[in-house]
Amino acid sequence: MKKVLVLGGTGAMGRYLVPKLVQRGFRVDVLTLDDVKSENSNLNYIKGNGWDDSLVSELLKNKYDAIVDFLIYNTPLFKKKIPEFLGNTEQYVYLSSYRVFADSCPITEDSPRLLETSRDKEFLLSDDYSLHKATGEDNLKASGFNNFTIVRPAITYSSKRCQLVTLERTMILPAIREKRPVLLPETAKNIEGTMTWGGDVAEMINRLIFSEKALGEAFNVTTSEHHKWGEIADYYKDIFGLDSKWVSEQEYFDSRTDASPEWRQTLIWQLHFDRLYNRVMDNTKILNATGLKQSDLKTLYDGLSLEKENLLAD
Repeated sequence: MKKVLVLGGTGAMGRYLVPKLVQRGFRVDVLTLDDVKSENSNLNYIKGNGWDDSLVSELLKNKYDAIVDFLIYNTPLFKKKIPEFLGNTEQYVYLSSYRVFADSCPITEDSPRLLETSRDKEFLLSDDYSLHKATGEDNLKASGFNNFTIVRPAITYSSKRCQLVTLERTMILPAIREKRPVLLPETAKNIEGTMTWGGDVAEMINRLIFSEKALGEAFNVTTSEHHKWGEIADYYKDIFGLDSKWVSEQEYFDSRTDASPEWRQTLIWQLHFDRLYNRVMDNTKILNATGLKQSDLKTLYDGLSLEKENLLAD
């Protein structure tokens, strides 16, 4: 029986992936901070911190046939971990992001990345999410191993996660419950965004695991459906009853009282180097590699409607 380790397996994608792996007949160990139990003898949840080197090193002694890693590391830490991960498994699946890409449309796996094209010196000197994911990809490719698979989701929503421009569920769900509008930056209203249901991303990753053609490759694990952010806000209005007020960027960022000065800068970069780019994804490569069709994937409206009850109960 093949063994799979999923690091951070109860999040937006992992919660859908783990049952699929068990269904395929694998022994699955899931490392998570959540307190989760399973009655399935082939599924074992391990409560622990994925950044605990001693814990992870002990787990890797099990010589898993595949490791799926949903954790986020800074650049030095991930570079240090690469030899240990790749040296102890047949396939290591690395969670990157579509945010590594610069402003191009449509986006393929070979589109230009911000790491090579940005001229913003302050941004390039940071360890912003989009940059450390790109650097992680480069460090994998330079490792001397070829048993890795890079997956790049777009914005992913699930039973536990939803987003609207740069707003996360912690601001969206209270606004829905309190029947008050959210503020959104007007500069994003007519920009195209891509959001993929977590269950579809999980199925794409599921089909890449133990696929020889996935080794040493990167895949955009996304839908090709895209909508202007104004249209997506209308979906939230129709499905959840959420009103939106489009305001200047200054007013929008001033309203983010939840953000420290450091986090405010991160939000500015997230808006300017992602949400204000037309994110139209070409998913041809992942569909060809997995046998899926675009018609197999949930539409954004149907996916949000499906998760409505779970999100509002959270």
